[in-house]
Amino acid sequence: MTVDGTWQGDVVSLVEAFRSGERSPVDEVRAALAAIESSDLNAFSFVDAEGALDRAETADVSLPLGGVPVGVKELHQVEGWPDTHASLLFAGRTAPHDGTMIARLKAAGANLVGLTTASEFGGLNCSTTKLNGITRNPWRRDATPGGSSGGSAAAVTGGLVPIATGGDGGGSIRIPAGFCGLVGMKGTAGRIPRGPHTAIAPMTVVSGCLARSVRDAARFYDVCAGFDARDPYSLPAEEGWEAGLSAADLRGLRVCISPDLGSAILADAVRERVLDAGHRLVDALGLDLVDVGVSLQRIDWEWAIANQVGLYQKVGDLWPGCEEQMTTSMAFGMRMGLERFDLGVAARVEAGRTEANERMAALFDQVDIVICSSNPDVAFPAEVESNTRVAGEKAPPGNNGALTIPANVSGNPAVSVPAGLVDGLPVGLQLMGRQHEDRTVLGLAAAWEQVGPWPLVAP
Repeated sequence: MTVDGTWQGDVVSLVEAFRSGERSPVDEVRAALAAIESSDLNAFSFVDAEGALDRAETADVSLPLGGVPVGVKELHQVEGWPDTHASLLFAGRTAPHDGTMIARLKAAGANLVGLTTASEFGGLNCSTTKLNGITRNPWRRDATPGGSSGGSAAAVTGGLVPIATGGDGGGSIRIPAGFCGLVGMKGTAGRIPRGPHTAIAPMTVVSGCLARSVRDAARFYDVCAGFDARDPYSLPAEEGWEAGLSAADLRGLRVCISPDLGSAILADAVRERVLDAGHRLVDALGLDLVDVGVSLQRIDWEWAIANQVGLYQKVGDLWPGCEEQMTTSMAFGMRMGLERFDLGVAARVEAGRTEANERMAALFDQVDIVICSSNPDVAFPAEVESNTRVAGEKAPPGNNGALTIPANVSGNPAVSVPAGLVDGLPVGLQLMGRQHEDRTVLGLAAAWEQVGPWPLVAP
């Protein structure tokens, strides 16, 4: 059997094709490797071609991800692979072990083909680094795929692999999902365990995937979610994420549509697209539309400065001699953290976290789901390091995370799903739910998938 190009459907249908004999894991991984080799997206920073071919030969297609080529965000550790944090500082380092999520993917039969590009230390909403260069959006090459999981998003929507891992500490799954027309699920904090040897603070980072379909994201949950002692904040395992999608009880859900969450500044066309999609979903499912004023806590510079503690832990004694090797924005953040972080800032950050939790809880006392935009605008130019540096931009500095960071601070589940195009680039619709109600969020996303189906890959 010969394969003309990579699988353009989702993971679930690819596994079915493997089991029926329509496709083979060997031919599929060969197609994926060829596509990566010829791609101009710069979506992969490392490819394990020999290992991927060997694994394909013995793939067990009875497993949930048996034989599926999978991209791994380069901030996730795979034993024996580069462990660079997307930084020149660690260009020669190798991962000593598998991350917990990676071990579970391997056990489910996933064929990990390589590392996808990310922003340095996961700190920016684009994927442009001194180590790897510029990663581009398959929808338009002069646009960014977002970040920090930008390479994963570009690889999946670009047709290179059908699914890839992501991480989200402030929108790093949902921002690129929105920019690239994919499903990006940020689960309740602790749903998918982190570790081993993971840092706990600032308790906003979750792991997940960039997927073409909601059922693929649910299957990823079936494989990866569940308690692990090396992440003491991880949640107990639950079964039937994929099987339960159609059984989600959406009747009588109270829904609020707030494109800007009361604080972000949106492009008019994006606002219109989100409002239209939100009302279509409410009308199609007969949901209860509630008029609630949304005013979530705006995240200011102090929050960003406080998060430099983790960066300093990684960089350590290399600073300040390493400054010229770092991405400009990350080096700036390090300097600001060292110069301005003190007990007063720490106290204000914790007070802000408490206020953010209170506002989110008060909102979900009144509603079950909040519908908003994933991003304030469509993807910004690929060549810039951050949208805060675009001359004449519509959005003020820090605006891009205003829609995604709130769910990280409070730990609420939130998913970005495609909501159409503006100027030929995807717009993301974000569905946010109450803590631990990931099933409701996924179920609503699956319902929207039926109401407003989207292309699985970029044209």
